[in-house]
Amino acid sequence: MTWPIVSIIVSLLAFAVAYWLYQWVSKQPTANKEIARIGALIREGADTFLVREYKLLAIFVAVVAVLIFILLPQPIWHEDGSVANNLYTALAYIAGSVFSALAGKIGMFVATLANMKSAEAATKGIKPSFMIGFRGGAVMGMAVVGSSLLGTTIVLLLTKDASMTLGFSFGASSLALFAKAGGGIFTKTADISADLVGKVELGIPEDDPRNPAVIADNVGDNVGDVAGMGADLFDSHVASLSAALVLGMALDGGKIGVNTSMVLCYAAIGLFASTIGVLLARIKEGGDPTGALNTSTYVTTGIFVVLTGLATWIFGFNALYWAATIIGLVVGVVIGIVSDYFTNDLRPPVQRVANASKSGPAFTIISGTSYGFLSVFPALFGIALSALLAFTITQNIVPDSNLDSLFGISMAAVGMLSIVAMIISNDAYGPIVDNARGLVEMGGLGEEALRITDELDSAGNTVKAVTKGFAISAAGLTVIALLGAFLSEANDLLASKGMEILTGFDIMDPTVFFGLIVGAGIPAVFSAMLMLGVDRNAERMVAEIHRQFDEIEGLKEGKPGVTPEYGRCIDIATVGALRELIPAGVMAIVSTLLVGFIGGIEAIGGFLTGNIVSGLLLALYMSNAGGLWDNAKKYVEAGNCGGKGSDAHKAAVVGDTVGDPYKDTAGPSINTQITVCSLVASISAGLFIAFSLF
Repeated sequence: MTWPIVSIIVSLLAFAVAYWLYQWVSKQPTANKEIARIGALIREGADTFLVREYKLLAIFVAVVAVLIFILLPQPIWHEDGSVANNLYTALAYIAGSVFSALAGKIGMFVATLANMKSAEAATKGIKPSFMIGFRGGAVMGMAVVGSSLLGTTIVLLLTKDASMTLGFSFGASSLALFAKAGGGIFTKTADISADLVGKVELGIPEDDPRNPAVIADNVGDNVGDVAGMGADLFDSHVASLSAALVLGMALDGGKIGVNTSMVLCYAAIGLFASTIGVLLARIKEGGDPTGALNTSTYVTTGIFVVLTGLATWIFGFNALYWAATIIGLVVGVVIGIVSDYFTNDLRPPVQRVANASKSGPAFTIISGTSYGFLSVFPALFGIALSALLAFTITQNIVPDSNLDSLFGISMAAVGMLSIVAMIISNDAYGPIVDNARGLVEMGGLGEEALRITDELDSAGNTVKAVTKGFAISAAGLTVIALLGAFLSEANDLLASKGMEILTGFDIMDPTVFFGLIVGAGIPAVFSAMLMLGVDRNAERMVAEIHRQFDEIEGLKEGKPGVTPEYGRCIDIATVGALRELIPAGVMAIVSTLLVGFIGGIEAIGGFLTGNIVSGLLLALYMSNAGGLWDNAKKYVEAGNCGGKGSDAHKAAVVGDTVGDPYKDTAGPSINTQITVCSLVASISAGLFIAFSLF
C-alpha cells in the first residue's frame, strides 16, 4: 500500500507548488487601468460561459449517473447485478466529472489573471513577460495532473477495484468531450468572425478594440485553449492510468500488487519530475522563448528517465515494463519534434505555404492540406512502432497470457503521458501570451511591448502545435491500452458465465468487420458536426459585427468614447456553443452502444479499432494543418512575402480561418471522442454480453 500513499503525497505537493506559483503571479505589479478594464471584460465573459456550460453539463452528468446506477456494470435487477458496484461506478463517474470541471476552472481563473500581468510586464522586457505567462500556465499543469493522480488513487484505495477507475475516467472523458467541443466552438466562432471582418474586409489589426468580436475572441482563448484543453489532458492522463491499473491488477491477481504499484510509482515520479522542471524553467533577457519551453521539457524528460530507472532497480519492478515506459516517452518527444517541423515558421513547410499564398488562397489551402497529410505518417508510424516494441519486449513475461504484452502497451502510454504536467504548462502558456498580446494592442502599450508579445505568441503557437500532437499521440496509445482493458473486462465477465473467452478480434469475422467500418466513420461525422456548429455560429456573429459597424456611429472611424457592444458577440458565441456541443458527443456515445447491442463484444472490438485508426489520422492532420496555416499567416505578418495588407497576407488569413476549427475545435476533440467510446465500451461490456442481436 506504499505507492498509493506516495501518489497522494506527490499530488498534494503539486497543489502546494501550484498555489505558490499562483501567489507569485498575483503579486506581479499591475497599474494600467485600461488593461485592467479589458482584462475584467475577458474574465467576466469566460466566467459567464463556464457557468452556463457547467450548468448544462451538470444536468447531463446527473442523467448519466442515474443510468449508470441502474445499468452498469450490470443491470441491478439482473441475477449478476450488484447495487453496491453500480453505486460505486456512478459515484466514481460523478467524481471524475467534478475533478475535470475543477481542473478547467482553476486553469481559466489563473490564465485570466496572468494575461494582464504578462501584458504589462512586456513593457519591461521579454524575461518578466515570459515568466508570468509560463508560471501562469504551470498552475494549471500542476493542478490538472495533481487532481488526476489524486482522484484515480483515491478511487483505487476506496474500492480496491481497478475497474472502478474506468468509471472515474469516463466521468473525466465525457465532461472533457463536451468542454473541449463547447470551448472550441466558442473560441473559433469569435476568432473566425473577428478575422474575416476585421483583417480581410476592413484591414484593421487583429486585436483592434473597434472590432465587436475582439473580446469574445480573447474569452475564447481561455474557455477553449485553457479550460477545454485542461479537461482534455486531465482525461487523457486519467484514461492512461485507468487502463494500466486494470491490466496491472489483472496481472496481480485482483489485488494492489507489484504491477499496480509500478503504475502509481511512475505516475508519481512523472508529476515530481514535472514539478522540478517547472521550477527550473528560465529565460534570459533577449532569449528564445521556444528554446526555453523545449529545454524545460527535455530536462523533465531526463529527470523522469533517471528516477524511474532507479525506482525500478531499488523496488524490484520488471525492467522490461520500464523499457516499454521509456519507449512511449521517447516516441512522444519525437512526435512533438515532428509536429514542430511541420508547424514552426522557421521550418520549410510553413515558409513554403506562406510563399504559395502569394498566388492566392486556393494555393494556401492546397499546400497546407498536403503538408498536413504528410505530417500524419511519422506520428502514426511512431505510435504503431511504440505499441509494437512495447508489445514485443513484454511478451511472455507471464507464460500463456497476453495480459503482459497489453500491460506493456499501457505502460508505454503511461510513459508518453508521464510528463503531462509540463506539457500542460507549455500548452496553457500559449493562450495566456496570446491574450497578453491582445491586451498590449488594445491598451496601447507601445510597439516594443507588441513586438515582445508577438515573439512570445509565436513561441506559444509553435509549442501549442507540439503539445496537441503529443496529446493526440498519447491518446492513441492510451486507447490501444483501453482496448486491452476492454478485452480484459469482457473476458472476466465471459469466464464468470462459463463462456469462451476472447484472444483477440478477427477482422474476417463479419461482426468485427461491421464494427470496424462503422467505427472508422464516427470521427468524420463527429468532426463535421463540430465544424458545422462553428460555421453556423460564425455566420451569426459576422452579421452582428456588420450590424454594429453599420449602426454605431463613429465606431468604424474609431472616434473617442465610441465602443462596440462586446457583450452581444460574447452572447452569440455562448448560446451557439451550448446549442452545438451536446449533439456530437451524444452521437458518439449512442453509436458505441448501438454497435454493441447489434454485434456484441466482437463488433465493439472492431468498432474501437476502426475508431482509433480513423480518429488518430484525422486528429493529427487537423491539428498540424491548422497550426501550419496559423504560423504561415504570422510569418507573412512578420514582414515576409509582402507583409501585412498584401495579397499573400489576405490569402494566409483565409488559410488560418479554415485551419481554426481544424486545430482548435474538431482536431483536439477527436482524441477525447475516441477515449469516451473506449470507456463506454469497457463499462458496458456486461450489457453487450447479455443483450445483442448477433
